Amino acid sequence: MKILITGAKGQLGKEFVKKLEHKKKKFLALGHAELDITDLEKIIEVFESFKPDIVINCSAYNLVDKAEEDNTPAIKVNALGVRNLAFMCKKKGAFLVHYSTDYVFDGEKEGLYNEEDTPNPLNEYGKSKLLGEKFLREETDKYLIFRTSWVYGEGKQNFIYKLLQWTETQEYLKIACDEFSVPTYTGRIVEITLKALEEGLTGLYHLVNSEYASRYEWAKEVFKLKGIKKFIYPVPRSYFNLPAKRPKFSAMNNEKLSRILAIEIPPWQEDLTYFIKKCWGS
Repeated sequence: MKILITGAKGQLGKEFVKKLEHKKKKFLALGHAELDITDLEKIIEVFESFKPDIVINCSAYNLVDKAEEDNTPAIKVNALGVRNLAFMCKKKGAFLVHYSTDYVFDGEKEGLYNEEDTPNPLNEYGKSKLLGEKFLREETDKYLIFRTSWVYGEGKQNFIYKLLQWTETQEYLKIACDEFSVPTYTGRIVEITLKALEEGLTGLYHLVNSEYASRYEWAKEVFKLKGIKKFIYPVPRSYFNLPAKRPKFSAMNNEKLSRILAIEIPPWQEDLTYFIKKCWGS
């Protein structure tokens, strides 16, 4: 089985590369500079030369606030680019794995979101990701869509990296205490994705760690694990006056995926502890 990874320079793509190298799988990992998924001609060229059996799409436009000001790049990558990949997968008989987001929900549900809940995105980024889901399902039926949330790993485009950067320049931090979701580790996403592929799973699933947290709780846990004593002051989301509206509570339920794969997905605190020890040895 030959695997094509798009968006290979991002934190999720890098995690797939490490895991597939370890497993000695045959794969081709391409970053944005090598494969822009909005360029159908380039996609056709890659499919013709590499002939993938599985495509794992880690490409995404995730600048949530910039998308509010100009949604064109988000639509191109998160929707039209996904349609391009799905079109070629259908044409060549390849299987497509794609990642969506908890931001397809509006945060109004009193409880964890499951796969049967109706999406209602509040911002342009969420709308582009939901459109990508729609386009994918219109093009092919050989797919896995995993909605995930608050993804972090070895990279710079995540909350933990930004949090640690802020500690170097600010006397104390102000973090939102009324925004809730599930911090989810890239290593866990990769592990479960590969298991789902081995089991022949298809369809839409929520792939997140178990339990949930506020941004404030997440930040406090990172500081505790790293031994950082800096003060964190809890503030409402409205304090930051960001261009994009975020859902207040977008935590998702992973029970469906856990049941079908017969696995237990650990709480976010457990994977966070592993990640901090792995990266900083503390």
